[in-house]
Amino acid sequence: MAGTRSSARQGAADEALIRTLYEQHGGALLAYAVRLTGDRAAAEDVVQETLIRAWRNPDVLTNNRGSVRGWLLTVERNLITDRFRARAARPAEVAEVSEELATVPVAHDHADTVVESLVMTEALDQLSADHRAVLRSIYFQRLSVAETAEQLGIPAGTVKSRAHYALRALKQSYTGRAGTLKEAAV
Repeated sequence: MAGTRSSARQGAADEALIRTLYEQHGGALLAYAVRLTGDRAAAEDVVQETLIRAWRNPDVLTNNRGSVRGWLLTVERNLITDRFRARAARPAEVAEVSEELATVPVAHDHADTVVESLVMTEALDQLSADHRAVLRSIYFQRLSVAETAEQLGIPAGTVKSRAHYALRALKQSYTGRAGTLKEAAV
């Protein structure tokens, strides 16, 4: 019975010691951990683990062999270093893939984009130089009609009509060419 009372008193003393440590050093420990980890939740976990280590080793804190805060910060830094090393040693975690997701076919094939760009390039080559110059200024250089007119030295109305006829010719050329390519692929 006497042993139980003595261990209960020791437990209460250790708890008071840890509570005092947290009150005196908790803010500094948390700030240091947040600075090292960059994550407040992880920093709080590290502070808690640091205080658990202090609770398991109360004699280190009460033997007057150096700074208590220094010991706590050292323990905390070591815990953070261990976490980084453990994370670096393990491969990155990959979420489980359900069977439904694993059997889904590829939705988009880049080959279609390549074919379409080739068809578009060929259709652009069939336009006159004046029509290509207007489309290049308006769509590739993103110039306004007025800016395009100034750049090419032609009236704004001419820019609009050339753009209209060039787009109409592109549409006819592109749809005809793309249709024959898709038919040939089948």
